[in-house]
Amino acid sequence: MIYTTMRHFIMTALGVLFLAAGPATGQTRETLEPDGTYMFAGRDTCELYMDIYEPAAGSETVYMGKEKPSVLFVFGGGFIAGRRDEPFHLPWYKALTEKGYRVIAIDYRLGLKGAKSVGIAQVNLLDKAIHMAVEDLFSATSFIIDNAEALDIDPYNIVLCGSSAGAITILQAEYELCNRTEYAAALPEDFRYAGLMSYAGGILSREGKLKFDTETSPVLLFHGTDDKLVNYRQIAFFNIGFYGSDRIAERLEKYGCNYCIMRYPGHGHEIAGIMGQTVRYQDAFIKRNIMEGKRTVIDATVTDPDVPAGTGASQSRKELYGN
Repeated sequence: MIYTTMRHFIMTALGVLFLAAGPATGQTRETLEPDGTYMFAGRDTCELYMDIYEPAAGSETVYMGKEKPSVLFVFGGGFIAGRRDEPFHLPWYKALTEKGYRVIAIDYRLGLKGAKSVGIAQVNLLDKAIHMAVEDLFSATSFIIDNAEALDIDPYNIVLCGSSAGAITILQAEYELCNRTEYAAALPEDFRYAGLMSYAGGILSREGKLKFDTETSPVLLFHGTDDKLVNYRQIAFFNIGFYGSDRIAERLEKYGCNYCIMRYPGHGHEIAGIMGQTVRYQDAFIKRNIMEGKRTVIDATVTDPDVPAGTGASQSRKELYGN
């Protein structure tokens, strides 16, 4: 059951935007091979690759006369672990391709690999890891821009999606673009992503409350209200703050941005891994808020029996890495 609260306005029972999009897709292990794998950057310590999964044969790749966007995914793992082709994610990739979306899954450098613990007290270390990942995301984007014709991908029609550390990466990247920081200089001045979908993400600021010099692309946020790993609200110390989805939504509203937020009460960081269970939300958000350009702002509290506590990202990490 989905309960709703008013922010600007809301669609009756969320029917038009979310529920009409069909049943959720569960996440189970299966084999899915990419249609292409490309090295997009060479660093001192590693080479970075992307896998591209083309839309499934016979799927509907056009909606209302427009080509559906590519979904570029940044995996999670606390900037410590994870990989672009984790078996846990493959059924979700497949579900998106069957709905006519191209999926691009990328590598990035794990800036906290080997770290014992990281919090606001180690802000410089965390900041470095986040911005290393942002730099790699921008490098992947530049590779797509430079090879758009050969890849047959419109680089201005890319929706970012991230889980946990990956969600932090995409939200931070958008923040850098909106405020035209030094990191944004890696991409053309007019470049913007078509939209973002964040699963348990946040934004690091050294300048106090979040501000946006230009409006963000449409943003869809998912977060558990009891998440302590990537805090749902904020951790702040003087002008240094790490802001979770609750605070991000407040600031997006203040700046008149196009956003939706799905709040999961009683849930922790497992919400970082529910991409497969929420394909219907992703599809509906992309169609309405991005492709149709509707400014449908939804703030929803979600109680979903298909998302039991203690599963999702934490379960997949235990299965894959044994911790």
